[in-house]
Amino acid sequence: MSIAGTSQTTSGLASLDDVLNQITTSSSATSLNHYLKSFAPKESRDTILASIQPNGQDPLTVLDPSRNTLGVLYILSARLHSTSAPTPTLAVIENFCSQFDPTQARLAPDRVTFLAKGIVRASESSNNTKYALTSLYNLLTRYPPQLSYLTTLHAIFLKTCVATHHYTIALPILAVPITDVDINLSDLHYNDNLVYHYAGGIALGALKRWREAEEFFEICVSAPAQVPAAIQYDAYKKLALVQLIQYGETFAPPKYTHPSLLRLLKSSPYGVFIKQYPTQNSTLRTYATKEQELFTQDANWGLINQAIDRAAVWLIKKLTATYLTLGLADIGREVGIDQDEEIREIILSMIDAGEINATISADNTVTFADVVPKFSKDDLDRILVQAQEHNRALLKVEREINASKEYLTKVRRCRRHRDRNLTPL
Repeated sequence: MSIAGTSQTTSGLASLDDVLNQITTSSSATSLNHYLKSFAPKESRDTILASIQPNGQDPLTVLDPSRNTLGVLYILSARLHSTSAPTPTLAVIENFCSQFDPTQARLAPDRVTFLAKGIVRASESSNNTKYALTSLYNLLTRYPPQLSYLTTLHAIFLKTCVATHHYTIALPILAVPITDVDINLSDLHYNDNLVYHYAGGIALGALKRWREAEEFFEICVSAPAQVPAAIQYDAYKKLALVQLIQYGETFAPPKYTHPSLLRLLKSSPYGVFIKQYPTQNSTLRTYATKEQELFTQDANWGLINQAIDRAAVWLIKKLTATYLTLGLADIGREVGIDQDEEIREIILSMIDAGEINATISADNTVTFADVVPKFSKDDLDRILVQAQEHNRALLKVEREINASKEYLTKVRRCRRHRDRNLTPL
């Protein structure tokens, strides 16, 4: 076994020099991966991998990340989790994540996950978690064949973005919908999907990209489960608040959502807040203050306050469905705001945002009209591109289903069953 960070071993165990020899001379990546997974018992394997050569040379300075991807992957991940070996420098970590060969790395998906967790661990130990972001981003964008494949790296990266409040770096990842899952590509667990979409919703909500945040939270909430996870209930709370901010009301989640989540939310203080919404700010603020400890504990106090700030907007929009004209003072009484100028600012901001179509006359009379939808050429081009991308994704899924032996077997079985039922007596 390795002792005190050297490669010296007791009889019967490979030394670090033996491992390095295999890494540099092996002509088969598959065989090398098998060797690295089994050259020593599990409890001593990573100790050997994390050690330094007898001459004091660090193997990470000798091996090439591109040619020797598997070897560096095993050694670097072991080193990042070691409590006795020196922690690799940030330059070494970033160099590997930007230079590794994805084809080799995909032979050891569990080790890729181990590496990502090690990068986060090392950054937390240095009290500078944000330094992990560039390495994790490169690892995530280069490892899967396409970003549409869900991997364990998605959840790890998004959790780190949220923990460090660096949300914009996640946008290129969040922009690619998850349409593919391959358990051979990544050692996925059920929670990876939940954590990724939950953290993604938080990042998008922090950037006030409400529509996208809603989608991410809904995916988390509605993921099938015999018993819903706690994170799904947390996501449902945030989903409801995001919908209040965006629409002024909540909507029922997909029908396949676990029914206990709906019951839990309805019977909670969130359910009371939702039932009251939208109403005058003073009423909402009184109730929110009463339940502030809970809302703060759930990290939803910010969303609660944004929902309260938007309540006046939704009350004004309701008035447009009933009245053609109203004075600023009348509107103020309906929404619970005494100052005409404050109401004027809210209405002008709603007009600028395209939320209402209205004019304010010199005598402070507001005239409402129907909102005319406006689409720019860029909007139409973007919608067209998205539709084409979704169409390609659906065609790909359809081809994969039609090529599935399991699917074809079930189709034939169903047809035989149908034909037997249609056979005349």
